[in-house]
Amino acid sequence: MRHSMHDDPGVERRGVRAIRYHGPGDVRLEQLPVPDPGPGELQLRVATVGICGTDVGEFVHGPRFHPVDTAHPHSGHSGPTIPGHEFSGWVTGLGEGVTGFTEGDLVGVGAGVACGVCSSCVGGQTNLCHSYWTVGLHSNGGLAEAAVVPASCTFNLSNSAIAPDLAAMTQPMAIGIHAARRGRVEDGGPVTVLGVGGIGSFIVHAAAASGATVTAVDLEPERLAIASRLGATSTSDVSVSEPNGDLGEEKPTVVFECTGRPDSLLRALRLVADGGRVVVVGHQPEPVAVDFREVALDELEIIGTQAHVFAGDFPAAADLIAADPSAWVEVAPMVYPLDQVVEVGLIPMAKGESSQIKVLFDPSADAPRPLRTEA
Repeated sequence: MRHSMHDDPGVERRGVRAIRYHGPGDVRLEQLPVPDPGPGELQLRVATVGICGTDVGEFVHGPRFHPVDTAHPHSGHSGPTIPGHEFSGWVTGLGEGVTGFTEGDLVGVGAGVACGVCSSCVGGQTNLCHSYWTVGLHSNGGLAEAAVVPASCTFNLSNSAIAPDLAAMTQPMAIGIHAARRGRVEDGGPVTVLGVGGIGSFIVHAAAASGATVTAVDLEPERLAIASRLGATSTSDVSVSEPNGDLGEEKPTVVFECTGRPDSLLRALRLVADGGRVVVVGHQPEPVAVDFREVALDELEIIGTQAHVFAGDFPAAADLIAADPSAWVEVAPMVYPLDQVVEVGLIPMAKGESSQIKVLFDPSADAPRPLRTEA
């Protein structure tokens, strides 16, 4: 390690502030020792971190992912866990064997850790690694002033024009790009995205950037307006009417189901054109009965999508986010301090009352501030 946050005597004395999950509804702001990087790891001063539906699910119903009671078989972590798997930061220390990074580099964290040697990894599907684990879910993550992450899932953005706030959205953008690639989105092809919240909005942007003609479907007019800014050419408010009559004569060849609602999944199968593809993005809470006779007769494809492939999806996501910085102001207009994670982030999101599609936090901030889009 060439440099450490311990070099700052103030940090050494007080440690770092971090959000820790102890159990359902039990999330605390605590003072913790400065984490040191081990072999192959980077120490980061966290710049910006986002939370998503998975974090909310842990807060309300967990622990499902956080290894609070039993050590995770691959990360080795056990006990109270620092959430946050969507974050950016500056390198402050390098563990033994790390190359390609220097102190002060801005990085984005892909969060998914793959072994690199199993059959899935060798085949280029690192997201399906046999021993896959995720920083911020299965180990300590980014809702802290400092974090330690494997260099293998960290992308150097020092030569990019991307702002640190926007860099924190690169991970969900990579998930959106991966989903679009799984759906084989084509230039000019009609695409429908059901649910344009935390992940659907990124899929809208990824599909539109691929040249697709995108229709966004949601219950909330505000989200539909943002989807239009992100590239949707038409929108449908499903709270007013079923989208069937609003999508024009040409049925979509690809439908992305992002809500995790059973009725929405069945809607996707009704909407998609014969020979088309339904990409299941949202996680269904229970098994859903599907008429596979119709799937067979209409030659439909039902496609799963899981996380992202770091080597290909993450760099593309960084480029796409940086290409239009102003597009993200409406997605995450404000960035909040750590002590507001529960009241501004987790509770409103759990109630479906969040004022933002993506809720971001700045561990160094003492008060809310506007999103910064300039590097």
